[in-house]
Order: sequence, then C-alpha cells, then structure tokens
Amino acid sequence: MHIKSMDNAFSLAGKNAIVTGGNKGIGLGITTALASQGANVAIFARDETSAREVIKDLGAKYNVRLSFYKTDISDMQSCKDSVDRCAADCKSIDILVNNAGAAFGGNLLDLEEDLSSWFKCFEVDLHGAVRMCYHVCKHMRDMGKGGRVINITSNAGEICNKPSLLSYASAKAALNHFTRCFAAEVAEYGIRVNAIAPGFTFSNFSKNIPEEAYKMMCREIPIGRFAEAVEIGALAAFLAGDASDAMTGAVLTMDGGYSLGH
Repeated sequence: MHIKSMDNAFSLAGKNAIVTGGNKGIGLGITTALASQGANVAIFARDETSAREVIKDLGAKYNVRLSFYKTDISDMQSCKDSVDRCAADCKSIDILVNNAGAAFGGNLLDLEEDLSSWFKCFEVDLHGAVRMCYHVCKHMRDMGKGGRVINITSNAGEICNKPSLLSYASAKAALNHFTRCFAAEVAEYGIRVNAIAPGFTFSNFSKNIPEEAYKMMCREIPIGRFAEAVEIGALAAFLAGDASDAMTGAVLTMDGGYSLGH
C-alpha cells in the first residue's frame, strides 16, 4: 500500500516478518529494527540457543510476537517446512529479509579440486535466498496483499576486494541481479524486492579484529568507521514499510563510502 501522507509512513505495526539469520550480527540489527517499529518477527536460523536469547531480550523491550523456526536455508525441504509452519502460525507473511549468509574459500586457483567450497557458498548466499523467495512469495501472491522482500547482499558484489573471496563476491553479485529481475517478475502481485549491500559492519565476524587493523581499514572508509548492524536494520525497516512502495529492484549500498574509492 502506498502512502499519501507521512502519517504512520514508517510504521510496521501488525506486519509479520521473517529474518533469516536474524539472531546474530546484521541479522540481529534487522530483527531489532523491525521489532522496534511494531513488526512481529520470526527468526529462521540453525542456532536455537542464541535465537531464544534474542527473543527473550527483545520481547522485554517491544510489544510484538517473536518466534523461532529452525531452518537450514541450504536445504529446500527445511525452507518449505519452516515457511509453511510460519504462514500457518502467523496467517500471513508480509516481509522477508534474506540475511543469512556465509563466506567460503579464497583465490579460485587455490581451492580444492572439486571446488566444494565454491558451490557451498552459492548454496547459502544465492540459492538460500532463492529458496526462501520461492516459498514465501508464493504465500504472498496467494494472499493477494503484496509484500516486501529485502535481500542482504554486499558491496563485494560490485567491487573487487583484496584479499579475494571470489565465491562470496560472485554469489552476492548474482543475488544483486536476481533482486532486479525478480522484482520485475513479481511487481504485478504488489511484491516489492530490494537489496541492501553493506560494507564493513560491526558483527560477530568483525569483533575480533585487532585495533590497529581496524584503524587501518577505517582509513579506507570515507566516514571513518564501520557501520552498526542496527543502521543496516534502519534501512531494512524503511524498505519493509509502505514508505518505499514506489521502490523495487533497487540495490542500496551502505558501506560508509568505501566502494567509492575501490
């Protein structure tokens, strides 16, 4: 539904959201941001312990429904089962955030002979999002109320970082283009599909970076710091709501300007 005034333009009250990997790092920032704006959030993840801790913490702060569905996005049946259960429990799914991802491998010529780490990366970072889109957007289409899909990609999908994580960068580049093409495919159903491409962000992956290494990396970032996970979440909250109804097929880079010089 598009807006005609700023009244409740950014409210997500009553909306039902799925966030894959919503229990850690950027995913936790997104879960927090959506919940703070009134959305009920279902965390799809493998680690139930950390997800339950998030649910307990956020449940004490926000008057929303928080739930957990044990899901392996690299497995089609696992995705289908979790989406079907969530749709039955929530009655509708309004928002899907494909955040779960992983980085494998390194330089292509140094990988194992069967390229297993290459294919594993694509199974999670690209095909995991596609699996979730397939099952969730079928529910969105059949409900006839539209919906929002937000794919979390990376600035690595547009630039060449060193040291190389070629499989990760290639999967994210493919997810960027999938975002654009799928947006055109499902627009007629009122489903809007956009992506956020973060750069260096404070998360589980970055917390162990030595201080000197962090300072050196920040010198390459025009704003002089890493992003906070909740800042990525704030952009996701905008894309999840009615204020962004005229936007689809967009890939929004949020990397503090890092990619401007790379």
